Amino acid sequence: MTPVDAAREVVLHFAQWIRLGLETAGAVSIALGAITTILQMARQTATHQRISFTAARSSLSRYLVLALEFQLAADILETAIAPEWAQIGQLAAIAAIRTGLNYFLSREIREEQDHVSHAAT
Repeated sequence: MTPVDAAREVVLHFAQWIRLGLETAGAVSIALGAITTILQMARQTATHQRISFTAARSSLSRYLVLALEFQLAADILETAIAPEWAQIGQLAAIAAIRTGLNYFLSREIREEQDHVSHAAT
């Protein structure tokens, strides 16, 4: 094995660990968002407040957007190290779907925040 091949292997392994870390960060973001939202709703129930589903959805949506960003970063990194065109095509399709989800979720968050702010005035 040449020094260039050895260096390439080290870089590929490092990139795979980074990708794993990004995917883990996305999963943790989803879990934290779900737990935070459930606790928020439970607190409202315990104090006999009206549960605000709009606020709960908005809170969870922000965590989902963050998770999608982490997952997209992992997809981009995977595309950079993918050895085959078929794998690159699959990753591109997944990245496109996640980007679309992120766009529409972000737009929904903005619309709900505008709706809540107009209702408050």
